[in-house]
Amino acid sequence: MNEPLDKEFLSRARADFSRARFKAFLNRVWSVMAGQPNGLLSFDEMKEKLRVGGPIYSGVKTIRIDQIVGSLNRYQDFDRAFLPIQDKTADRWERVDLAFYKDISLPPIVLYKVGQVYFVVDGHHRVSVAREQGQEFIEAEVRECASKVNVTVDHLRPEDIEILSEKVDFLERTGLDRLRPDAHFKVTIPGGFDRMLEHIAVHHYFMGVDEKRQVSEEEAVTHWYDCVFVPITKVIHESGILNEFPEKTEADLYLWVLDHQHYLAEEEGQLLKPPEQAAREFISRKDTLE
Repeated sequence: MNEPLDKEFLSRARADFSRARFKAFLNRVWSVMAGQPNGLLSFDEMKEKLRVGGPIYSGVKTIRIDQIVGSLNRYQDFDRAFLPIQDKTADRWERVDLAFYKDISLPPIVLYKVGQVYFVVDGHHRVSVAREQGQEFIEAEVRECASKVNVTVDHLRPEDIEILSEKVDFLERTGLDRLRPDAHFKVTIPGGFDRMLEHIAVHHYFMGVDEKRQVSEEEAVTHWYDCVFVPITKVIHESGILNEFPEKTEADLYLWVLDHQHYLAEEEGQLLKPPEQAAREFISRKDTLE
């Protein structure tokens, strides 16, 4: 009785898959020409780089589909937009799409959450079809994975992930997130957190020399943060100079100040200046940032 309708729905599903595959082809061409990655993120790679913990079940939730950025084990079957890039997925994809046309409810997908983004554990075809059909939300069983850094959809370029990896290493080596829980700052310069580790090591050494005693690593970290990092970033914030460099952060400019601190002192034949003074003089010569 419903055979003509079933045939029509099947025809639509096949046409939808062909269209999705063609879109995936165009995306691949664009990514090659632009030199931009277009693949889904691998959860295992993210877990290794960011030392992600968990997962812990947190219930069934309604999730924005555009926050789903990767996969546990099917990242080679779909591109970043969850378009199918393998013909072998056609049968399963079309059956899920057919369920959409027949208004058949499917079980929630299963996701791992890292920061503010999600990785598919089960339900890749359901995500792909939902996106292709224009859905903005999807029901999912969510398992949260602990992370020292907040990952968002803006942190998906390879260089962003590397910087987040450096930040995890920085926090694990300094314990700053434990010593100063309110310390939240962002660095966009590759190698920036490694340079901060060097700053702390130098600060640690001179604290011991100046105070003629053994200084613990924790004491050096908190003293560096309270007496060097915070005063410099406060000057940067109050100056309003970030309005002229919207892509940079206070922590980025902190690194530039420290890089130029010796230059500013030597140019005028003076001893190394206090952080706040060096920051003010550096900001007054903002052309050095360009």
